[in-house]
Amino acid sequence: MMTAFARTVILYFLIMVGLRLMGKRQIGELEPSELVLTMMISDLATVPMQDFGIPLLAGVIPILTLLSLSMLMSQLSLGSVRFREMVCGTPSILIREGVMQQAVMRENRYTLDELLEELRGQGYSDLSQVRYAILENSGKLSVLPWAKHTPLTAQALGLSVEEDAALPVVLINDGRVLEKNLSACGRDIAWLQKALEDRGIASPAQVFLMTVDESGTVCCVKKEEQE
Repeated sequence: MMTAFARTVILYFLIMVGLRLMGKRQIGELEPSELVLTMMISDLATVPMQDFGIPLLAGVIPILTLLSLSMLMSQLSLGSVRFREMVCGTPSILIREGVMQQAVMRENRYTLDELLEELRGQGYSDLSQVRYAILENSGKLSVLPWAKHTPLTAQALGLSVEEDAALPVVLINDGRVLEKNLSACGRDIAWLQKALEDRGIASPAQVFLMTVDESGTVCCVKKEEQE
C-alpha cells in the first residue's frame, strides 16, 4: 500500500512540474504537440502506478524524455518561424471580408453549425456583422466585426476618461493575513487592525476577503456564519 502511495505521489508531482514548464494553458488552448504530449505522459504515468513489477524509473525516464523533447521543440519554435508553422500549424481564415471561405472550412473540418455556435458565443447572431473570423491554432475562433458593428469606446466617442485604480492587492484571504502583500503596498499590521476596527471587525479570522488599491480604497467581505 505504501509503495503504491509513494509511486503515485512521485509521478504526480513530476507531471505537475512538467506541465508547469509547458506554461499556463487550458486544455482547449493546447497546441497539437502539447496535447499529444499531455496524453502520452498520462498513459506513461498510469503503468508504474498500477504494476509494481515495473521499476519506477521505467515511467520516470520516458516522462522526462518527453518533457525535454517538448522544451527543445519550444526553443526551436521560438527561433524558427518555418519550424513553428510545421509543428503548430497556421491560423485559418474562415470568414474573409464578410464572405465565408467554404473550402477552408472543409479543409479544417469545421462545420457551419460550429461556426454559428462560436459566433453566437461571442455576441454575433448575424453573419453580416462579421468581417473576419479566424480559427487559431488552439481551436479558438477570433472574430473581428465590421467597424459599424464594433462596440463603442470612449476614444471613438472622443471622450476623456480617467484610468481606474491599479489592480487591488489581496491583504486577507479566507481569514489569513498575507503579510508579504501588506508590506508590498506600504501597510503594516497596525494599519490593518485599524481598518478592521473601522468596519466593526475584531479579527482577520472573521474576514473572507480584504483588498486595497493604490488609491487607498479598501474592499472587505466578512465571512458568512456557518449554520
